[in-house]
Amino acid sequence: MKILIMNGPNLNLLGQREPDIYGSRTFEEFFNELRGAFPGIELEYFQSNHEGALLDKLQEAGFSIDGIVLNAGALTHTSIALADALAAIPAPVIEVHISNVHRREAFRHHSFLSAQCVGSIVGLGLDGYRLAVSYLLSTAAAQLDKSSPPN
Repeated sequence: MKILIMNGPNLNLLGQREPDIYGSRTFEEFFNELRGAFPGIELEYFQSNHEGALLDKLQEAGFSIDGIVLNAGALTHTSIALADALAAIPAPVIEVHISNVHRREAFRHHSFLSAQCVGSIVGLGLDGYRLAVSYLLSTAAAQLDKSSPPN
C-alpha cells in the first residue's frame, strides 16, 4: 500500500511558525515517526508553497496511489483549482488541518476541498495525519475483504 502525504503553503515552516498554534516539531521529524508507526506501508511526502506544483503532484499520483492525506494550508480556503483536481482523481483523499480552523478567523471556516474528500480531520495537531493514514489503511483492508472470495 502506498499513501501520499501532501502539505501546502507555509507548512515547511512547522516547528518555527507560530508554535502556539502549530507546535514545535518539524514535519520531517514527525514524518520519520509516522513511517515508524506504519512499517510495511510506503509513505511518500510532498510539500510545496506553489499551487501549481500541488496540482501537478495530485494529477501525477492521484491515478496510481492508494490514498492521499492533504493539508493544503491556506489554499484550502481559496483554491477551486485544487478542488477540481481532487474531483478528477480516483484516489481517496483525507483533508487534514493541524489547528481547529473553525476556532480561527472566519475566512478559514470554509473549505473548497472538503466536498471532494472522503473526510476531514481538524484541530488534532500532527496526530491528524496519523489518524488519516489509519483510516485509509482500514478502508483499504475493508475493500480487500469485500473483494476476496469466501472460503
